[in-house]
Amino acid sequence: MKTRSSEKAASDDHQVRVAHEDVRESCPPLGLETLKITDFQLHASTAKRYGLGAHRGRLNIQAGINENDFYDGAWCAGRNDLHQWIEVDARRLTRFTGVITQGRNSLWLSDWVTSYKVMVSNDSHTWVTVKNGSGDMIFQGNSEKEIPILNELPVPMVARYIRVNPQSWFDNGSICMRMEILGCPLPDPNNYYHRRNEMTTTDDLDFKHHNYKEMRQLMKVVNEMCPNITRIYNIGKSHQGLKLYAVEISDHPGEHEVGEPEFHYIAGAHGNEVLGRELLLLLVQFLCQEYLARNARIIRLVEETRIHILPSLNPDGYEKAYEGGSELGGWSLGRWTHDGIDINNNFPDLNTLLWEAEDRQNVPRKVPNHYIAIPEWFLSENATVAAETRAVIAWMEKIPFVLGGNLQGGELVVAYPYDLVRSPWKTQEHTPTPDDHVFRWLAYSYASTHRLMTDARRRVCHTEDFQKEEGTVNGASWHTVAGSLNDFSYLHTNCFELSIYVGCDKYPHESQLPEEWENNRESLIVFMEQVHRGIKGLVRDSHGKGIPNAVISVEGVNHDIRTANDGDYWRLLNPGEYVVTAKAEGFTASTKNCMVGYDMGATRCDFTLSKTNMARIREIMEKFGKQPVSLPARRLKLRGRKRRQRG
Repeated sequence: MKTRSSEKAASDDHQVRVAHEDVRESCPPLGLETLKITDFQLHASTAKRYGLGAHRGRLNIQAGINENDFYDGAWCAGRNDLHQWIEVDARRLTRFTGVITQGRNSLWLSDWVTSYKVMVSNDSHTWVTVKNGSGDMIFQGNSEKEIPILNELPVPMVARYIRVNPQSWFDNGSICMRMEILGCPLPDPNNYYHRRNEMTTTDDLDFKHHNYKEMRQLMKVVNEMCPNITRIYNIGKSHQGLKLYAVEISDHPGEHEVGEPEFHYIAGAHGNEVLGRELLLLLVQFLCQEYLARNARIIRLVEETRIHILPSLNPDGYEKAYEGGSELGGWSLGRWTHDGIDINNNFPDLNTLLWEAEDRQNVPRKVPNHYIAIPEWFLSENATVAAETRAVIAWMEKIPFVLGGNLQGGELVVAYPYDLVRSPWKTQEHTPTPDDHVFRWLAYSYASTHRLMTDARRRVCHTEDFQKEEGTVNGASWHTVAGSLNDFSYLHTNCFELSIYVGCDKYPHESQLPEEWENNRESLIVFMEQVHRGIKGLVRDSHGKGIPNAVISVEGVNHDIRTANDGDYWRLLNPGEYVVTAKAEGFTASTKNCMVGYDMGATRCDFTLSKTNMARIREIMEKFGKQPVSLPARRLKLRGRKRRQRG
């Protein structure tokens, strides 16, 4: 996105671009989009109503569906004249270098500012207008409502307050705008407010945005630092042919260890939601460094868990967003795959298959409550399924994941399944899984250890206040999504999957990454540790051989899981006493009581299954090259022979 200034000559274009890069590098956003700037720091001349007040004039803020009085998509002036303004109080002297603007986020209305002046002040009473020579400088604004436009100040201005004064607006619209201010706060050791809100980190990590090549290089560096516990592999390719790289972290990388649970993190299904991608790259570095430093907690996690981290599921989309940059990419650039598919709802809808079978009481055919088969139409080459989606499905079918989190952006909440409402005529409806209590615990384990998610004082990102469930939400009660990864994982595999929305700003500036890492670091680790909660064990035959695909049922919970190839299993459960049954084809089922405590670590609950009489007969007959004989059929055959002899 090029800088637009009506007074700049074409001959200065190269100099403007160079200055643009310098400004973005040296002076980051003040934080209107990230909420670092509070509502109390935003003021306006007038407002059309409360929901269009100055506090809504933040870059990329989204309006509610109804665009009601509380959550609208911009600051809109109460009158359309040249005396309207919106201002920011930086609360300390700041070197202001640029302004980024957007129009109003609205499904129904077209409102944006086409030109404006910029003023600065030290006391909010005496204002100095930014000049261009002897006259006031007029900055070119927006030509539509969503694409952000950056204007740099010809000379940086040092002040505490900055004000934007609209000069013209879309002919059929009103004065409405969203904005971000670029500026460098000046050192002020006496400013208690600023020192209190500063965030620093002691972790020596690579805090920057990584494009595809840089991401691959970082993975390589980590692998060279920790070759004994890391492995780099890819699960497939994107539409554009970019490999979908994953990092495995384990004390025996490359192999599934019997009794050791498998965990995964995924990020970047939406290519422009880049914070999750960077958090996972930071996590990979952190786990390697802390393992080498002999951090007992990390050593235990690595040695007892097989961890898989996939930082960029949609690298094609990310490359588009990366070109736009953190402030100028807008809300949707790079969201979809290269062929325009939203991976987040591109998985098969297995919910409807299950619910329809339940409603008709399994007639004409029964549908299991787990491992529901993928419909044939979805597997055909002509189906509208992204290459990235197919790769994830194959990955999840190959590895017996127990728990997973997919990191997304644009909100600050943990969403758990189901994501699809059961009532077809509703768009929002609480739709719990049979494991609702477990999912609530898993979601809360992340939210409660995040620095901001459960803070009742924090401002909502856009329109939703998730404090009633303490930073968590049932996906369907938020907004219905058919074919989500969470629902697919639960109904097709053993994996319990949650969506973790890690920040209001999808693409924060690099300067924000250390703070975001501090916000999420403990949560990322605590959530991984939850894979060791519940029961685990082996299902074996009388000879001690593991039985694959044995079904593990918990009394009172209408959702089963299955054993892996070696007969080992993991069943996530909250503390309590459970009646658990293991059953497999050809074996007599076995039931026992299994107790789950509050301490971390899954309870061992093994099963030994004996073969049924018919299975034993088959085994003996097959050993001697004969087929088992059905006794009732044999009796009928003998009776027929006797009748023929009498006749």
